[in-house]
Amino acid sequence: MSKFWTYLKTKSFRNNFLAAIGTVVFVLLVAYFSLGYYTRHGEGVPVPQLKGMNIDRAAALLEQQGFKYQVDSVYVLDHDPGTVIEQDPDAGTNVKENRTIYLTVVTKLAPNIALPDVEQSTFREAEATLSNFGIKIGDTTYRSDIARDRVLEIRFGGQVIKPGTKLPKGSKVDLVLGDGGGASEVDIPELINLDLDAAKFAIKGAGLTIGTIMYSGAITDSTNVIVTAQSPMKTDSLSKTSIGTRINLTVSQGKKTDEPQQ
Repeated sequence: MSKFWTYLKTKSFRNNFLAAIGTVVFVLLVAYFSLGYYTRHGEGVPVPQLKGMNIDRAAALLEQQGFKYQVDSVYVLDHDPGTVIEQDPDAGTNVKENRTIYLTVVTKLAPNIALPDVEQSTFREAEATLSNFGIKIGDTTYRSDIARDRVLEIRFGGQVIKPGTKLPKGSKVDLVLGDGGGASEVDIPELINLDLDAAKFAIKGAGLTIGTIMYSGAITDSTNVIVTAQSPMKTDSLSKTSIGTRINLTVSQGKKTDEPQQ
């Protein structure tokens, strides 16, 4: 043990110890300055403002300033195709050269969507539904109908289209709406020889009311009940009646006949 303490007091030990410390300090300094040079510590280039810029111009600006870029596309209504709408990192952020800047650009091709069913909806309901699907409303015209502002037809390019028709997102459709006046009279439907359910459907569809239903004879099969008489009935002298008129029916069991039963 005494030899060890004696060695610690020698000049040789002191020289070796100082040399070891110097070596460690030198290595740390070299590593520190090398890392700072490699990462360009404290240096950076501000990202330019790219939102609202055309992608061609934005790409040229990024390349000029030494940035890389990656583009993702999305369709957005009321934005010009090719316009940058998002960027990451944000404008003004200091980043290293060769950093990749991520851009979101409005695509030129609108996706096709199916026209929602808005027939018989009110104008406000149709407007909200179409807007949610990315479809705009163009012209609105009115036609005689009992219900005011009810959608009667949807037109695109002058042609009547039905729900499910594929349209480019952002398309404009024209609506034909009811004027709320309607006709004061409607045609009397011909119900003779119709089954009872079909007759009821025709009465309601004409804007009339189902009145009294009278059964003639025994009814053994309720699924085969035929209209044999109606009142009022369409004749040469009477073809129309007021909206809401009650239509009384007489029905009976059996096959359909070519002539109404008296």
